Amino acid sequence: MAQAQGLGKRYIKAFFKGFFVAVPVTVTFLDRVACVARVEGASMQPSLNPGRRQASDVVLLNHWSIRNYDVQRGDIVSLV
Repeated sequence: MAQAQGLGKRYIKAFFKGFFVAVPVTVTFLDRVACVARVEGASMQPSLNPGRRQASDVVLLNHWSIRNYDVQRGDIVSLV
C-alpha cells in the first residue's frame, strides 16, 4: 500500500515537472516561430475558402519570416 502511494506521488511529480517545461516551450514556439490559424469568411476568396463553401481553411502562420522582413509578392500576410 505504501509503495503504491510512493509510486503515485512520483508520477504526479513527473507530470508537473513535464507540464512546467512543456507549457513555456510551447507558448514561446507559438509566439516566436509559427502558429496555426483558421481562415473563415469571404475576405480571402478565391485563394482560401474557394467556391463559396462554408468550411474554413487552416493555415500555418510563419512568424520567423516576418522578423527577417522576408515577405515577397504573393505572400499572404495576417494582421491582428
